[in-house]
Amino acid sequence: MSERRSGKAIGCCRMTMRYRTTRADDAGVRQRMKAIAQERRRFGYRCLRVLLKREGFAINHKKLFRLYREEELVVRRRGGRKRAIGTRAPMTVPMARNDRWSLDFVSDQLTDGRRFRILTVVDDCTRECLALVADTSLSGARVARELDRLVMERGKPKMVVSDNGTELTSNAILTWAIGAASPGIISLRASPCRMASSKASKVGSGMNC
Repeated sequence: MSERRSGKAIGCCRMTMRYRTTRADDAGVRQRMKAIAQERRRFGYRCLRVLLKREGFAINHKKLFRLYREEELVVRRRGGRKRAIGTRAPMTVPMARNDRWSLDFVSDQLTDGRRFRILTVVDDCTRECLALVADTSLSGARVARELDRLVMERGKPKMVVSDNGTELTSNAILTWAIGAASPGIISLRASPCRMASSKASKVGSGMNC
């Protein structure tokens, strides 16, 4: 039986039978995406795209979502509080000015019941409080603007350390680390014990008010 008649019998187009895929090999993107997802377990495909873009992978968000689903990557819903799996990378000791900055938040309440927050930026080497930004709302974009101002005044830090707060893990901060900062800046996620200098600065600022 000819190809034409067999295709007509099963209801299949001849173009479909002769089609050959022209998709590029995405093995490198898949491998790097899985490696970053293993390291940043709370990052979805949108945040992964920002990190891949930082490393030079130009990929459409729809294509990345397709690869993300094909690799069966998913951000699991939080259950009970559990210990982090794996070992943390050792934190280097800052030896000079602008070697490492620490970012953290403190919150309080006014007499009328409104709550406000203070963004604290500390130089871990000099123990200098670089900024105290108080407002009723501090978004990731606002944090990025304050970091831009500090970079213009003091120069670019070699490392920026923060906790896992939503403002500090947003796409605005990831985009800032790519565009406004030099490639040498690494935005890390520190444990609460690593934020001791920032916490101490906040206590001192509260005592001096």
